[in-house]
Amino acid sequence: MRYFFILNPGSKGGKSKATFERIVSFLHQRGVNFDYRLTKDLDDAYTLSVEGNKKNYDVIVAVGGDGTINRVISGFYDLQGRRISKSKLAVIHTGMSPDFCKSYDLPLDIDQALYAVLKGECEKIPIGKINYLGEYDKRLDGRPLCLNHQNLQTSYFACCSNIGLGALVAKGANSGIRDLIGDFAGTLVSVIKTLLRFQSVNFTVTLDSRKQVLEKVYNIFVGKTTYIASGLKVKHQLSHIDPRFYTLTVKNVGLANWVSVLKKLYSAKEFANNNTMCLQYAQRIEVYGSSQNHELEFDGDPRGFLPCVIESAKDPLEVICDKSKG
Repeated sequence: MRYFFILNPGSKGGKSKATFERIVSFLHQRGVNFDYRLTKDLDDAYTLSVEGNKKNYDVIVAVGGDGTINRVISGFYDLQGRRISKSKLAVIHTGMSPDFCKSYDLPLDIDQALYAVLKGECEKIPIGKINYLGEYDKRLDGRPLCLNHQNLQTSYFACCSNIGLGALVAKGANSGIRDLIGDFAGTLVSVIKTLLRFQSVNFTVTLDSRKQVLEKVYNIFVGKTTYIASGLKVKHQLSHIDPRFYTLTVKNVGLANWVSVLKKLYSAKEFANNNTMCLQYAQRIEVYGSSQNHELEFDGDPRGFLPCVIESAKDPLEVICDKSKG
């Protein structure tokens, strides 16, 4: 077996050096055949993942936070959503918010994660494909994405994409506050600060060819997993083999009922659709361009601009797991 470790030294506020030394020592002691590279930035994780896939490593290991994991996942796919190799993904989480690991019950303890990597048991998981713009284009306000646009971007995500206030919340949470007061508290503070200044937006969306105009929207969550980010969760009905996404729209919220909405999002309890929270399911989601709010976020980081198209990758991803926990 050949292993390729992609290590992000900037994860957890740059405090991962000791963890990296521990990982390398563990592997050397067991005579593991491995290579490793350090990333210079998150985009470097994508480039290294593509390199690892093209070299047909048996296992590519993302060592970092959800941002690193997201870029490494994208390196497994071509622009059409097909896998480019038979490599498997493994994860050793060294970041702040382990949403990917919690979503698929991957071990967070470093030694347990390393033992799982060497054991090599796998699970196939669905991956979301998202097309969007690398730069805002006002010509597409109120219009769907043009798939031959010169700034078209294609990426992949495993947990959740957010349209609305999600990008602002992520920017606030990633600004350093989580390093000071912790992941949960830092993200909650960012959510509250964003809500105090955010103006609701009207979005045009298409869910499996059903066009809708959603008014006074604060956020549209699109995902496949329970965990959204840093304690935020969605109770849904999807299995791992379901080709659909959930779309949770939060809208028409006043100061009086924001506490109730946040309680539902942090508790992941079932709720009936109403004028404030609406849960739907679709295989293909389009969100049109918006002059009022055009940024989007997925798997924890602001990444680009509306309009966007979200659908499943054509191939699932094989992820190293710890089946002894099942």
